[in-house]
Amino acid sequence: MEIEIDLNQSVEQNAGRYYDLAKKAKKKLEGARKALAETQKKLEKLQKEEQLFLQEEEQKQIKRQQPPRKKEWYEKFHWFFSSEGFLCIGGKDATSNEIIIKKHLEKDDIVFHTDMAGSPFFIIKKGKDAGNATLQETAQATAVYSKAWKIGHTAADVFYVKPEQVSKEAQAGEYMVKGSFMIRGKTTYLHPRLEYAIGIVDNQLIGGPESAVKAKTSTYLVIVQGDEAKGELAKKIKFKLKAGSLDEIMAFLPAGGGKIKK
Repeated sequence: MEIEIDLNQSVEQNAGRYYDLAKKAKKKLEGARKALAETQKKLEKLQKEEQLFLQEEEQKQIKRQQPPRKKEWYEKFHWFFSSEGFLCIGGKDATSNEIIIKKHLEKDDIVFHTDMAGSPFFIIKKGKDAGNATLQETAQATAVYSKAWKIGHTAADVFYVKPEQVSKEAQAGEYMVKGSFMIRGKTTYLHPRLEYAIGIVDNQLIGGPESAVKAKTSTYLVIVQGDEAKGELAKKIKFKLKAGSLDEIMAFLPAGGGKIKK
């Protein structure tokens, strides 16, 4: 290392000049180290983003190569499997209410409905053997998809009956419109709160009361009443779950506003 001495300056002045130069060099070195550390962080972030992008592209490629999943017959209705394993299906409109009761209701099932107009009929397949958990879950699904959600009720009165208590025969002077049925005999009421869950199992979207969905997966979101429009809510759910199409998600959402429960 060579040191230049200015003979026109004193020893102290020469030393002071080199001290100032050393301070400047030290600051530049600290700045360079800081810039290097920041660059390293940005590089690591970009590498992670690249890895995530490649993984997503790989998953998309796998999905494109897989044949479309064959849908089950009950997926045309509202549906879920209870935490006890019972299939529960409900009508989406007057036509599907009619189909569920006339075509799919059997003697060992249980039928759910509300006293409100615009309510779905839900049935528990082989429901005579169902426990309290399944009864409560089906009551909740019936309430969520009824008009109660749309008008902002936080709970609803839901009753259930046996198949033989459901009839299309109206009383004298009355007419049963499409999707409506006469209920005769004793009814048992439940009072569920209005909230629902949407989750993902093996890349397949499922929905239902939280206890039913939780029994199948830990990857799910709970939906409660709110001001977000159905379409916007579906986009948020898709982003968080990173699965399902918007149409599939919206099929599980009740009519009216909602939000993701914190």
